[in-house]
Amino acid sequence: MTYYIKVEPNVKIYVEDINPKGNKTILFIHGWPADHNLFEYQFNKLPALGFRCIGIDIRGFGNSDRPFGDYSYNRLSDDVRAVVDALKLQNFTLAGHSVGGAIAIRYMARHHSFGVSKLALFAPGAPSIIKRKDFPYGVPKEEITSLIEQTYSDRPKMLQNFGEIFFFQNITVPFSDWFFNLGLKAAGWSTAAVAKNFINETLFSDLNKINVPTLILHGIHDKVCLFELGVALNKAIKNSKLVPFEYSGHGLFYEEKEKFNKELVDFIG
Repeated sequence: MTYYIKVEPNVKIYVEDINPKGNKTILFIHGWPADHNLFEYQFNKLPALGFRCIGIDIRGFGNSDRPFGDYSYNRLSDDVRAVVDALKLQNFTLAGHSVGGAIAIRYMARHHSFGVSKLALFAPGAPSIIKRKDFPYGVPKEEITSLIEQTYSDRPKMLQNFGEIFFFQNITVPFSDWFFNLGLKAAGWSTAAVAKNFINETLFSDLNKINVPTLILHGIHDKVCLFELGVALNKAIKNSKLVPFEYSGHGLFYEEKEKFNKELVDFIG
């Protein structure tokens, strides 16, 4: 089933609800600069195991509305809350990849874990994607600045370049084209606006507000959100477990999809 859920008077979020009668619910938040289809290889398998899988396109991406305005983590987490309320979700697993992980963490802090029984973070862009004076584990700020500049000057080329560092394992040309086209569906202004969060926002103060069991899956070869971010989160989040993916970069949900799906299923139980 698919829905357009109103989150503001003139903004609707696209939602795909797979196996609505499933016994356990997972709400997936995708990473930058794609959409919910990033989780195709989870949606293919998990519903058959009895899971209800809900994928959303964050505002500005995929099939959601693309307003010119606020794309802060607060706003994006409020959109998630609007979806949770509209679908009356309870006792669900909140799952986020990359910036989706950052949005999930902000949701947990800002909305007091509303409805969430477990949290799953995949190569999360938290607590800070970039290096800072008191946090040496991220990528240089200049890398993000370059992504933003390329978005404004030649977004297709930026997406192509980004796809080349996204995966550690070799992928086929058709798969690369598919991934590239997910990014093209977004608006240029929303692509840039969310990337600016990587510089302007941090989630250090959000972490001690997470009070549910947390799974962190992270590729050790990740060049986007470095593996050290997963280590830092594991130390900061109570009752968390970090699982390294030895043969993956940022795209661990595809590169080691069998292991990924098993770890997620075992965690939810």
